[in-house]
Amino acid sequence: MRPLLHRRRPFVRALGAGALLAIPGARLLAAVGDAAPDLALQTDAGPLRLADQRGKVVYLDFWASWCGPCKHSFPWMNDMQSRYGAKGLQVLAVNLDAKTADAKRFLSENPAQFKVAFDSAGDSAKRFAIKGMPSSVLIGADGRVLATHAGFRDADREPLEAAIRDALARK
Repeated sequence: MRPLLHRRRPFVRALGAGALLAIPGARLLAAVGDAAPDLALQTDAGPLRLADQRGKVVYLDFWASWCGPCKHSFPWMNDMQSRYGAKGLQVLAVNLDAKTADAKRFLSENPAQFKVAFDSAGDSAKRFAIKGMPSSVLIGADGRVLATHAGFRDADREPLEAAIRDALARK
């Protein structure tokens, strides 16, 4: 059984509807234990910097409107924000569509009750060396990467939530 959360340096790639493939030797630019790079992002509410989230546990999710598993992850992320937001969790989903209109259409069908940022140039994904979607990075309150994950399946829900609870307990 392959690990769900990647707490070491190997990066994984989402294939199809949530299947995972390890890419030997590949790694995130910000690997587990490293400080997460700061991101300057645009939201509907204005600019947002990842560094401004310090003190919170951040579940950073990279997604696109064409991504099938992303449709399944949004209700779960809504639930996580609702359950753990008051305890210090901030879900931040970064859309990587070339056209923001595609993202807005997706959001009209899959409403987000968490912060959504738009990065049509894909600069934020490059900073984390994202290779497939959805991909997520769990960042501790100290700004360090705690875990990475690629894909999203129903079986991922419980272990991902456990990682969030563990991160909040360390806060």
